[in-house]
Amino acid sequence: MTKQPLLDVDHLKTYFYLDDERVAKAVDDISFSVYPGETVALVGESGSGKSITALSIMQLINKPGRIIDGAILMNGEELLKLSTKQMTKVRGNDVAMIFQEPMTALNPVYTIGNQITEMLRKHKKMNKQQAKTRAIELLNTVGIPRAEEVIHEYPHQLSGGMRQRVMIAMAISCEPKLLIADEPTTALDVTIQAQILDLMADMREKFDMALLLITHDLGVVSEYADRVMVMYGGQIVEEAPTKQLLRTTKHPYTKGLLGSIPKLEEDTNRLEAIKGTVPPAYDFPAGCRFSSRCPFVMEKCTQVNPELELIESNHNVRCHLYEDGGNTDE
Repeated sequence: MTKQPLLDVDHLKTYFYLDDERVAKAVDDISFSVYPGETVALVGESGSGKSITALSIMQLINKPGRIIDGAILMNGEELLKLSTKQMTKVRGNDVAMIFQEPMTALNPVYTIGNQITEMLRKHKKMNKQQAKTRAIELLNTVGIPRAEEVIHEYPHQLSGGMRQRVMIAMAISCEPKLLIADEPTTALDVTIQAQILDLMADMREKFDMALLLITHDLGVVSEYADRVMVMYGGQIVEEAPTKQLLRTTKHPYTKGLLGSIPKLEEDTNRLEAIKGTVPPAYDFPAGCRFSSRCPFVMEKCTQVNPELELIESNHNVRCHLYEDGGNTDE
């Protein structure tokens, strides 16, 4: 791993202005880096700000949302200062994204071949025949059978797993340096989920890409990610190398996420659950955003939102419990 990050997100804030009084702080002052060749997972419940983080990186935030502060650097280039035309060249070429639901991400009125060749002709300046040949190669690469026929088919003619493979083929078509995968296995059965995740891991190795994997599933993270960032309430609450985070989990929210995962070696009648729900982004608690659901809440937690701080080697936590060397294991 080099010291120079491929992607560097610095104090990013993305807010949605719902009306004159309500402002949804979907992403609220987050900073992180992704280095060449590594897989970083962004984990959290729905509503925690994961997808908005990805859309902010891709400059795909629509009104009433907007990025109000921060910096997003790709290979040292500030993306927020690029024009719309310049950013169009970056998308697909340098950074590509796989969306949650391929049925809505793929255009239903164009064939699979049309949608892949458009990327190749636009970014790689290929002619029609070159793009068609490359599209077939890409479909074969991602494990789609009878690729010569599939390029003439429409998205609705393929299964969910096949559509997701098409999305991966499109994403890697220009060999981007960074691939963002936003819940790439949503609505797929377990067997297909594993195939898609294995495929993305293979593509990362083959094309020497970095992978930002957005998921709510810590089980997925344990198998595929080098490093984990846990999001809650628009902020990163814990960040560490994967094995370290799973072995010495610190934040009460992360502990709750892990506690809700069934374990094969344990005979459990009922899984643990985190009480309550994620508060709306326009109505976070005054102090720590997890305070209303935390089993270790203190008076200070309801008044002051803690900072994300390094508490041990490579392990950052946003929690008052660790300010004076405390520990939730005690």
